[in-house]
Amino acid sequence: MKVKQIILTLWTVVTVQILSFLWAPLSQGQTLSPFTSNGNNKVVVSDSSKAADANLGLNDTVTLEKTIYYPRRIPNSSFRVGEKLTFLIRWGPLHAGTAVMEIPEITRVQNRKVYRVVSRAESNSFFSTFYKVRDRAESFIDIEGIFSWRFEKHLREGKFKADVIEIYDQKRNLVITRKDTVQAPPFVQDVLSALYYVRTQDLIVGTSIAVDNYASGKIYPLEVKVLRRERVKVPAGVFDCIVVKPILKSTGIFQQKGSLKVWLTDDRRRMPVLMKSEIVIGSIVAELTDYKGVVND
Repeated sequence: MKVKQIILTLWTVVTVQILSFLWAPLSQGQTLSPFTSNGNNKVVVSDSSKAADANLGLNDTVTLEKTIYYPRRIPNSSFRVGEKLTFLIRWGPLHAGTAVMEIPEITRVQNRKVYRVVSRAESNSFFSTFYKVRDRAESFIDIEGIFSWRFEKHLREGKFKADVIEIYDQKRNLVITRKDTVQAPPFVQDVLSALYYVRTQDLIVGTSIAVDNYASGKIYPLEVKVLRRERVKVPAGVFDCIVVKPILKSTGIFQQKGSLKVWLTDDRRRMPVLMKSEIVIGSIVAELTDYKGVVND
């Protein structure tokens, strides 16, 4: 295999797996709404703060026609604005580059408050000689419900260039891109928002989390298995972790590119500190080297 092909394969894995390794579930019993059903295809407003957003009064009755949007609330004590995680990416013994995941600000999308999450991957000077990578992805995650409203991907890989924008119309259960419009399940995640959702969840060893996730024009069903607890040492320190493994239920990118395991801190932060992917030409490892602005445990 030519060196350039090896580098291309490496960064395909990095951008597809390492930066999009966790996918989020719809948790039954956690969806809260400003409405309470009273039967007969009607709902009663039961949350005065949300009623104001919809120009409704407390106890007003609303008739359901086709679809009504039910925002959910997910308690979040795992991350906050200002968090910045930096990773060293290795291919076998070789240092290949760095990846950064950060939350620089809160903004608004589709009239909802959202976290703007930015993920960047860059090849180092050695790998850039063969195949320069400067990739950036941004996810706009609902503060209350921890699901996506918008996702952007800007890829600069060698001579390849791509800019992708995905609009998540959660009210109509659609994902809209320049190429097509896809029907999606409620609260469908993009590849970044899913990670941040998983970080808010209780991870119980022996259980698994299921999710429908949008990527590249399709909805992918994924199961995240919670395998075990384990202490690991990375450049950023020693951490007690929970090990999880995402598995596709049907053919797709994870089955094609190799198996992946992720180590999340065994505390309320659920901070990713280590990721390992086994592929045909070796293993890809991402290790946490620095973290700033995280929630205090």
